[in-house]
This record gives sequence, C-alpha cells and structure tokens, in this order.
Amino acid sequence: MSHPQAVSDATFQSEVINANLPVLVDFWADWCPPCRAIAPTVEELANDYDGKLKVMKLDVDANPSTAGMFGVMSIPTLLFFKDGKLADRVVGYQPKAKLQETIDSLLKSAAAK
Repeated sequence: MSHPQAVSDATFQSEVINANLPVLVDFWADWCPPCRAIAPTVEELANDYDGKLKVMKLDVDANPSTAGMFGVMSIPTLLFFKDGKLADRVVGYQPKAKLQETIDSLLKSAAAK
C-alpha cells in the first residue's frame, strides 16, 4: 500500500521537479479543516495510482518558499507536475472522481509522449 510522502522546500527539486513519474503535490496545513477532509482521498489516490503517479504532501507553514513560488494562496491546493513542469492545479476540496479525471488526463498525456 502506497502513502503520500512528505516533501519540503529543500527536497522539492529532487522529489518533484526531477521525478520520473507525474507528481501530485498536496499543499496543506495541520490547522486547515478542508485539508484534513481531503487527506483520506489523497491517501486513496496514492494507493490507486501506485507506480504511475508520485503523491507528495507539502506543509505550507513549514515550507513557505515552495508555496510562494507556485502562488499557492488557498489550501488545500493540489498541483500536478509532469516532466518537471506544472501541468494542472486544483484549489479547495474536490470529490475523488474529479481528482481522478485530472490524474487520468495527466497520465494519458504522459503516455502519449
């Protein structure tokens, strides 16, 4: 069973930008109720897409540089990266089906290369 991995300002380049798989990064904070609400869905996605998608979590309070670099103003924000570049963004709580659509689209475009 796969779980989201923590990423920080210091490890973002190596873990996300240089990743050999598409990456979903959940920008969150411990005090954020919608972040806690979406966390089980993010866990499920990490398991569902194990081996196809890397799922990471970045605590915005502990890592403000990366959040600022990508203009994360509201949390939860989910950023999707492909080939080291930002490919999509979802802000706020979304149902699992909506997130799966976004991921499936990202994976299709990655497979088409």
